[in-house]
Amino acid sequence: MTTTLRTGRLAPILLLLALVVGAAPAQAASAKIQAFFGTWEGNAVSESRISVNFQLTARDINVEVGPSGGGFLLTWRTVQRQKGSPSDPKEVLRETTLDFQPVRAGIWRAGDSRDPLVDKGAYAWAFIDDQTLVVNVMRIGTDGRPELQVYRRTLTGGFMKLEFTRIVDGRAVRSAKGRLIKVSS
Repeated sequence: MTTTLRTGRLAPILLLLALVVGAAPAQAASAKIQAFFGTWEGNAVSESRISVNFQLTARDINVEVGPSGGGFLLTWRTVQRQKGSPSDPKEVLRETTLDFQPVRAGIWRAGDSRDPLVDKGAYAWAFIDDQTLVVNVMRIGTDGRPELQVYRRTLTGGFMKLEFTRIVDGRAVRSAKGRLIKVSS
């Protein structure tokens, strides 16, 4: 009976200690994400392995990162020039916003992530690798082929370097590389 009482009294203390120790890595990862906060603008060059007329195209890119609850909100915009005539390409603005919330220390999941096989949606998650914010977006096509888009945003000096790869069925079909500068905090 004495052992049960001692364990009963220690349980709240052990729980509190576990919460404090368990929260420390998540806070450290969250603090690191703050380095990416702000508005970034720049240019990129995209290389396509599936387009005959637009194998190499220029893109204007914009990235906004800010706090959201215990995670972060990420919006990126891309002006693509890969449709129409190569001599007069049509500009198309693409915009994506994802609200990432922590799932465990240093890993965030987009709040609207769905099972890509069942819901025909996308599953997105993010993590930080040294000075790089890595965002993965996975989809499964109607034909069953998997698609993975990987965005690597690396802080170097006063810049953000972008490396993007789109992989379909295990084959890289598009990549883009660019550089952005921080225009506001």
